[in-house]
Amino acid sequence: MRDHLAVVHAAREAVRAASVDPDPSSAVHAAHETLPHAEVDVSPRPSVGEPITVEVRYRAVTDVPLVGVLFPDPVLRSRAVMRVER
Repeated sequence: MRDHLAVVHAAREAVRAASVDPDPSSAVHAAHETLPHAEVDVSPRPSVGEPITVEVRYRAVTDVPLVGVLFPDPVLRSRAVMRVER
């Protein structure tokens, strides 16, 4: 549950950065501040007032003995959308 909340928070931070800064690296940096090893995809920046989308993916490592061997590490995803500002 902790990792899921971190992924959601990283997506929200990233989309907020993407909505105010045209440089996509600012969105990636914002997501990595929350979740350092996440993969971040930022949609192409639309015009002001249009929605921009950011998707964050993170592989949650299962360190539980025996269970980790039986089940693969889950990939958690979150997508956030926000209106582009000036």
